[in-house]
Amino acid sequence: MARTVRSASMETRTARLRLPAERKHWQPIEEGLHVGYRRGPRGGSWYARRFKDGRYIEKGLGATDDSTDGDGVTVLDFRAAVTAARAWWKAESRRDQGLSDQKQGPYTVSDACDDYLAHYAKKGGRAEVATKSTIEVHIRPSLGAFELTKLTMRRVRDWHHGLATAPKRVRTSKIAQAQATREFDRDDRDAVRARRSTANRILTVLKAALNHAWHEGHAPDDDAWRPVKPFRQVDAAAVRYLTTDECRRLVNACPPALRNLVRGALMTGARYSELCRLVVRDINLDARSAAIRESKGGKPRHLALTDEGVALFRSLVVGRASNASVFLRDDGEPWKAAQATRPITEACRGASIAPAIGFHVLRHTYASTLAMNGVPMGVIAAQLGHADTRITEKHYAHLAPSYVADTIRANFPVLGINEETNVLHLQSVR
Repeated sequence: MARTVRSASMETRTARLRLPAERKHWQPIEEGLHVGYRRGPRGGSWYARRFKDGRYIEKGLGATDDSTDGDGVTVLDFRAAVTAARAWWKAESRRDQGLSDQKQGPYTVSDACDDYLAHYAKKGGRAEVATKSTIEVHIRPSLGAFELTKLTMRRVRDWHHGLATAPKRVRTSKIAQAQATREFDRDDRDAVRARRSTANRILTVLKAALNHAWHEGHAPDDDAWRPVKPFRQVDAAAVRYLTTDECRRLVNACPPALRNLVRGALMTGARYSELCRLVVRDINLDARSAAIRESKGGKPRHLALTDEGVALFRSLVVGRASNASVFLRDDGEPWKAAQATRPITEACRGASIAPAIGFHVLRHTYASTLAMNGVPMGVIAAQLGHADTRITEKHYAHLAPSYVADTIRANFPVLGINEETNVLHLQSVR
């Protein structure tokens, strides 16, 4: 990762004038890379040099700003010279590897996004599809055409705030002519929180792309985006989950094929996409487990099955081909992306669950049930496929039995200050 380079002898005009003329002075900026300064009869010049094959190779970068303000192109200040040296070094390194850089013209935010996506894919990023979608939908249309060196903090901040007030995008068919949106209630604190949380996630992707471009030498600094802060206290929404009674009502309201899928989610905590990819050979009834070969986190895992889970999967896999999908629709075809959305909504209506839930709430229900029964966060994280317990604790730690709460309830005395009443609470029938 590139670091900010400081040089007491080269960073300012005054300091450079104290250096002896007619010779080059070098400042290391990376291992094997230096930026150089020389003041001659016609003014100062910047140079770069890199160590290769036992010797230094030099490159002229441009004139210094000793007497004229830098323009970032032909007249460079120290920071611009460092950026130019790094860009030259990168181009030379690519040439050494037999690669060519066909990029012409100014380096834009869109270029930064392209380079970041390539870097993200190369390093094995866990959310490549989601990251690309975020860039294509929210970043490239609004900021993509801006030159990186001309991007301003105000522009980035206004874009970030605009995301938080923009209408929500809603799912549309692939043949729709335009992306459908839906206004949110600006007086609803949770709706506002959710929009700000979304804006923060998109800002994180933008900053990652721009930081990568900066570290690669395409920008002299990160002043345009580093000061833009995310909205605070927007990720504290309580996770919704179903009660045991609601789970039973939902399962009973589902048609047969959807019922199996919902049961699978409630008994494993697996994501919808993971359940859709399960095939018969992934189910090991002897080991009482189900193998998730491909997951959002990129790491395979094995789901432990309870007796009830084993019974469910036995009924679904016995006597079937090893490569057959475990969960099938009523027409005998495997479930695909988003195909359970409307059926779940209709089942919620039949089960009197309002507002209707999305399929992911079934995963929350599984994890919340474990947490409320005292299962350690590390065990829940492993079953859900979380990389560590941070996400697990963020969503479910408040549901776990608490030593503090248990101690208070056990030791705080009864004050006897409640008024007597003969009103009984009747559980509503939904």
